[in-house]
Amino acid sequence: MDTDTESGASVRADHGGAWYRGYGLGVLRADVIAGVTLAAYMLPAAMGDASLANLPPEAGLYACLFAGLVFPWFCGSRRTTVTVTSAISLLIGTTLGPMAGGDAERFGALAACTALMVASLAAMAWLIRAGSLVTFVSETVLVGFKIGVALTLASTQMPKLLGIAGAHDGFWGNLRHLAASVPETHGTSFVVGIAALGVLVLGKMYLKHKPVALVVVVGAIVVSGAIGLEDRGVKMLGDVPRGLPAIGFPRVTRHDLNELLPLAMACFLLGAVETAAIGRMFARKHGERVDINRELLALAGANLAAGLGRGYPVSGGVSQSLVNESSGARTPMSGLVAAAIIAAVVVFFTDLLHDLPQPVLAAIILTAVAGLVNVRMLVRLWERDRTELLIVAAALVGVLASGLLRGVLIGAVISLLLLLRRASRPHVASLGRVPGTRRFSDIERHPENETVPGVCIVRPETGIVYFNADFVRDSVMERVRGSRERVQAVVCDLSSTPFTDLAGAEMIVKLEEELRAMGVRLQVVEARAVVRDRLRAEGLEESAGRIDRFTTVADAVDDAIAAQGRPRDV
Repeated sequence: MDTDTESGASVRADHGGAWYRGYGLGVLRADVIAGVTLAAYMLPAAMGDASLANLPPEAGLYACLFAGLVFPWFCGSRRTTVTVTSAISLLIGTTLGPMAGGDAERFGALAACTALMVASLAAMAWLIRAGSLVTFVSETVLVGFKIGVALTLASTQMPKLLGIAGAHDGFWGNLRHLAASVPETHGTSFVVGIAALGVLVLGKMYLKHKPVALVVVVGAIVVSGAIGLEDRGVKMLGDVPRGLPAIGFPRVTRHDLNELLPLAMACFLLGAVETAAIGRMFARKHGERVDINRELLALAGANLAAGLGRGYPVSGGVSQSLVNESSGARTPMSGLVAAAIIAAVVVFFTDLLHDLPQPVLAAIILTAVAGLVNVRMLVRLWERDRTELLIVAAALVGVLASGLLRGVLIGAVISLLLLLRRASRPHVASLGRVPGTRRFSDIERHPENETVPGVCIVRPETGIVYFNADFVRDSVMERVRGSRERVQAVVCDLSSTPFTDLAGAEMIVKLEEELRAMGVRLQVVEARAVVRDRLRAEGLEESAGRIDRFTTVADAVDDAIAAQGRPRDV
């Protein structure tokens, strides 16, 4: 339990009740400080991400504002912050353009409708308690996907940094356009952008999780107004409407809903995976528990609010959540404080944003791009599992070659194929006796274990079902045929097999028949109740002998040795 020693109040960490029960003044003070810092970090990031989505800056502010007012009341993780993200923003920007046909108002309506559809998907996932399925997309696939997003982001922002016209033709088209347009670089824009980028990089190195971006934004606005950068040809952010938008449903057609569904599914998948990952990260760090289903409910409420408030899809933000935590946030109240500050900016201070140079905004986005490239994970995969590195490369190529929307789907397919491959080729351990004991364990992990002459001991470490039954059978037969000594008995330890279907049970029965024809006896031991019932129903006991819960591996080995007429080893 987290306790506020100064006020004597306490904040529950077990998520069995609402975070605001037992809330104290000391905790409030910590949350207010964190909320102010978080708002300072989120404001420039929200405007930058809105530009990635090809939406006006106020769309990013509206999304963070309305989502931030709803998310804290439902979330299970006390430090997760909801926001617009670079990946989802770029997905929106690259997908909705053809549908909108150049109509900015329609583009905004489609983006808001996408948020509402994401809310519906998240609500349905919460209703069926699909939290465990959110972790379906593997971390390896996400690493490759995020690198692809980072490269695509860089290709869209480099023209703004150089003060040249941008392109919206995918990564490779953007790269060709950039290479052809470099000679047209606007000198003043480039100097402004590089100066901002340098300050941001230094801030990221030496002032981690501090609102350096806000300082850069304020400084750029002051300098821009003082020396007239707009008159020198540097593009500005432009007018940002003051005040709150009209709350309501966007005007779209039924046909639009059908067209938006793949995009909404992709945004939901990204948002749910990212939000769940953040919650698990903080839960491990602070010794708390997090209910992923509650995160889905919070995501549904946040996207509903964002869509009704003329925003676009939101999710948990990694960098924002880390800033929130490092600033001392104790509860989700810090997110409410940040949303209130954003509301104040939207209502009273948007005029000040007019003179923000576009190259500075591009520099903020490019700095954030670095956080999407998990160099540490790449090094670990290179050192420990290069097969997984190939999966990273496949996801990366999918994003760069097919675009973000298809890249998300390719990532999901890769995750499915990985899952099926691992499930269809389970580990079948060969067991040996732990020296001096009656215990048996995997020889591959413990080479010092002793083999038993004439006895092959195996342990399938999975449920045996229709799509892996043949692999298990082949693994056993391969070891019997490949043994240096003639195998007279096979002991099959099913203690790690939680279940088996009809095909799995039939495979074990046929395996016994095949082994018996070779003069080899099969004995099944330590099977769980449901597995025993299935094997008995298929008639295995009639040919292989009784299957009970009392006979251990050591007992079966003793029986096999006795049948060979040799003395027992232990």
